[in-house]
Amino acid sequence: MHNALPLLLLLSPLATGTTPPVVVHTWGGPFTVAADAAHHALINSQSVLDAVQIGGAACENNQCDGTVGYGGSPSENCETTLDAMIMDGNTLNVGAVGALRRVKDAIAVARHVLEYTGHTMLVGDSATRFAAQNGFEEEDLATDRSRDMCDQWKRNQCQPNSWIGVVPDPRSSCGPYTPLRNGASGTTTPREDGADIRGRGHDTISLVALGKDGSMAAGTTTNGKAYKIPGRVGDGPITGSGSYVDSQVGGCGATGDGDLMMRFLPCYQAVESMRQGMSPAAAAEDAVRRMVKRFPNIQTGVVVMNNKGEHAGAASGWHFTYSFRGQGMEKTHVVQVDPINGHHGMSLEL
Repeated sequence: MHNALPLLLLLSPLATGTTPPVVVHTWGGPFTVAADAAHHALINSQSVLDAVQIGGAACENNQCDGTVGYGGSPSENCETTLDAMIMDGNTLNVGAVGALRRVKDAIAVARHVLEYTGHTMLVGDSATRFAAQNGFEEEDLATDRSRDMCDQWKRNQCQPNSWIGVVPDPRSSCGPYTPLRNGASGTTTPREDGADIRGRGHDTISLVALGKDGSMAAGTTTNGKAYKIPGRVGDGPITGSGSYVDSQVGGCGATGDGDLMMRFLPCYQAVESMRQGMSPAAAAEDAVRRMVKRFPNIQTGVVVMNNKGEHAGAASGWHFTYSFRGQGMEKTHVVQVDPINGHHGMSLEL
């Protein structure tokens, strides 16, 4: 869906400047409800943390592209679980949840972790209990659509899946699986770059907000990779991977092959590169090139904004888009970012 080529107005690959308050986030299309909601919060004098939470929640509630919020990306057991984080750029405090079960409001629960605990992340059933203690409602996150996705996946011999080095052969059959022992036949070769387990429906919304006072916040929310092994936590709630922000420098949001990207902490890398003097465009490209150097086929997308409101994106393996909306803008704009291992540059969707 994100690969469609719109009418384009070619822009310089240099960073675009936007007057604060401003919000940027990964992806366009249905995801722009997040920029609209976050921008509305900012112009109504709500905090940047509020703006990030409100923007992320808008995508959760609208099930953006089926890859954020309830009713999407089922695990092998057909259950939808959620990952989210939120970060305060003034204090560097973070709240996150991973593999959150039976609670729709993932980024709001992450905000509670940030504000009411001394921890950074809570996961699984324990995160659900924490949410319930804080007044969040428990409910089934599956929908008819997600159940149908899972049923079709099972009819397709559980393809794609994330298993390797097990029997029966995970490339052609469903489990239960057991590890290979003493020369047993089967596949032991990891899938290159996760290429055949990505599939559609593995996108994340990551947001960065900049207030008029220079305060910044960032956050991420996603239902993760489709058909994942239950218990899997992706890069979204990992500080420095899904997003990162320091009000003294800037912030970053990322999406893509999370199991690989979290090994590089691309958003932490991008912010630190800006701290050392790189522009947002250079920092974004540098973060992506570090990943491509080790995994040439990796799918990545990062959007980077400094504390002046200048922003840029970089990507590999697909045509990535990011959205932004700032002071005086009547609508959210979407920027198309070509992969660095293809045509280089950014362009604005008309």
